[in-house]
Amino acid sequence: MKLFVAGLPYDMGDAELTEFFDKFGTVSSAKVTMDKETGKSRGFAFVEMPND
Repeated sequence: MKLFVAGLPYDMGDAELTEFFDKFGTVSSAKVTMDKETGKSRGFAFVEMPND
């Protein structure tokens, strides 16, 4: 299952996001979307988990 997560703090990284979602089950991947020009978070991410 692929989740769209919005409203994230701009200083949250992939590892912190993975740690947060680990509470709810196994996380296959977690990727915070970064702005190409500034290199800063855009405040949203995608999280993949194997189970519904």
